[in-house]
Amino acid sequence: MNDGPSDIPDPDPLPDQPSTPFAAQSEPQTSIIRRHPTGEFPAAPEPQTSILGRAAESQTSYIPRARPAVVGTPRSKQANPSAAIATAVASILTGWSTAVIATDLITGWWRSDRLFCVAIGFLTAVSAAALIGGLIALLLRRRMGRLLIVVGSLVALLIFAGLFVAGAKLSPVVYAIPVLPAASVLLALLPATRRWARP
Repeated sequence: MNDGPSDIPDPDPLPDQPSTPFAAQSEPQTSIIRRHPTGEFPAAPEPQTSILGRAAESQTSYIPRARPAVVGTPRSKQANPSAAIATAVASILTGWSTAVIATDLITGWWRSDRLFCVAIGFLTAVSAAALIGGLIALLLRRRMGRLLIVVGSLVALLIFAGLFVAGAKLSPVVYAIPVLPAASVLLALLPATRRWARP
């Protein structure tokens, strides 16, 4: 028994020629339709519509511009803000003059009649709150603004009436100050101000 490798014959001796790939087998001819296309799809010409085709052929020169048309109800005329501006200025002056007079009264009468001073201070605060709120609401074109200005001006007139009833000694200029609240009331009730407050 021989152990050497030379005694066992090689069952599949490889040839000395280099190996080559197998030739691709051609697909058999069948009647089944292929699942993938072998080339590009032919592009079909797009059909021309009759309306666009005629319009494009007929328009060869000037194309007129479209004219705007009114849609819906026409807008009403804008309200003139001059009456609202005058009302705002008069209410600002009314609030300022009322605060000045009330401060002068409270500082002068505090030792003699504190209840009167507290009442004047309360009415001044109410008048100031109504005038400031009404002024802002009027400038924002809210209907409530006119009412607040009227209320604040009437409270200011009440303060001046309290001065005259109490018999306070005031300078002659102070007697002309009630014109400002009266002017604020009249300007707030004007029809032009009403139109401004209704957008």
